[in-house]
Amino acid sequence: MTDAHPVGLRIRGATKVYPGTRALEGVDFDIRMGAVNVLVGENGAGKSTLMKVIAGVETLTEGEITIDDRPVVFHSKEDAVARGIGIVFQELNLFPDLSVAENIFIGNEPTRWGIDIDRNEVIARTRKLLRRLEQDFDPRTPLGFLRIGQQQIVEIAKALGENARILILDEPTSALSASEVEVLFRIIGELKAQGVGIVYISHRLEELIRVGDYITVLRDGRVTGTRSMEGVDIPWIVRAMIGDKSKDFSKSTGHAFGEEIFRAEDICLAKMGGGLAVDHVSLSVRAGEILGLYGLMGAGRSEFLECIMARHPQSTGKFWMEGRALRERDVAGRIARGIALVPEDRKNDGLILGMAIRENLTLSSLWQSTRLFHLSLRNEAARAAEFIKRLTIKVASAENPVSSLSGGNQQKVVIGKALMTGPRVLLLDEPSRGIDIGAKAEIYRTMRDLAAQGIAIIFVTSDLEEVMALSDRIAVMADGRVTGEFGPDVPASRVIAAATPAKTRDQAA
Repeated sequence: MTDAHPVGLRIRGATKVYPGTRALEGVDFDIRMGAVNVLVGENGAGKSTLMKVIAGVETLTEGEITIDDRPVVFHSKEDAVARGIGIVFQELNLFPDLSVAENIFIGNEPTRWGIDIDRNEVIARTRKLLRRLEQDFDPRTPLGFLRIGQQQIVEIAKALGENARILILDEPTSALSASEVEVLFRIIGELKAQGVGIVYISHRLEELIRVGDYITVLRDGRVTGTRSMEGVDIPWIVRAMIGDKSKDFSKSTGHAFGEEIFRAEDICLAKMGGGLAVDHVSLSVRAGEILGLYGLMGAGRSEFLECIMARHPQSTGKFWMEGRALRERDVAGRIARGIALVPEDRKNDGLILGMAIRENLTLSSLWQSTRLFHLSLRNEAARAAEFIKRLTIKVASAENPVSSLSGGNQQKVVIGKALMTGPRVLLLDEPSRGIDIGAKAEIYRTMRDLAAQGIAIIFVTSDLEEVMALSDRIAVMADGRVTGEFGPDVPASRVIAAATPAKTRDQAA
């Protein structure tokens, strides 16, 4: 098998040191051509750092990179692109105010006689790439109008447009629907047949088994396992990733639910171009209850949570909190009434990346650390330290910028910021997106502990297994409407059927 997949890029003794932490320690890693090279590990294990080194975004403190057995040094992303390396980052790096076509070809635009950009050619090439990815949205659409999953597909199209010999996919399916995942896997098969070497990073272990040819496991910046994927199963991956730390924290604590604490009645939100993104949705949740809100991308789940948080003041309908009408029309007012939201897009909506971890954690609850007109930095630091410990956020120092953390630890900071407001109702939008199984277990445990304390939780997820395992009650949305409500013992087939858009159901019938 190795003869059929020669090593195109080799890393030996890779060490990367940041202030206060060693992200990589003597890592050896091979990228085999015409194959999927799986890289797996907990958040903070060093996966993203290693990929940034390969993509020219970061330079090694020690170690060597060779391509086709020749030493290379990447001083910038452009150096890596020139060597045929493309990367799709877990955190999207796109321009929301530019069109889809402009995002895909930015810095790589076809020109007419080297003088000006050939915009017709840009549109034509974009249409071709989108057809290849089985997408039908207009290349001239402003990127900011697309949902996160669609933006992720644009990022993949951008890498394909650079004709990469080596393609790095960092959590490529974290925001994709099931049908989009199947399209991506078909594209991966085509690229393998063309001899492209693919590095695939994902926390969805079933995907790794399905798509991978070779696997390398990182733990705390070191390689703990590397082999052909043949014979590898999920227990092997889990042992290599986290040793004996694997536990299931998603089981119910068996506590009793309290009275109804939150109710939404007849909520509507119009969408651009006509129709309703949220179509007369009514839901309620009791104290101590975890309500799972399941549906496919575009079902209106995220928009519904945003309506609860007053992100869309033009929405209609009524909310009730502990029996009293919720009349506050801004986010601060909703927070003051005991509602907090962990948004889907942590990078843009949940964090200020240049600020310290401490500052991000306390941002929504600074009033708790004020004395008269002054902010008590000592109190603020103590509260931040408490939540860092409570959520087991891996930090070298709370004063480091939050951008220095791994994706999973950034997500914990966003959750901690919400919890520090002391919510009675906690809204979580895809809380485990892009998070490894160890971090998921900690977040599940936190959710269960909060529910046992009487907090009502509404969480959005597109992971069927997650909603089935974690929810005390399941509500399903499709086409902006609630299409079913179920208890925790409902067959998965009924949940999937309820999540199918009406148009698709009609075609199936």
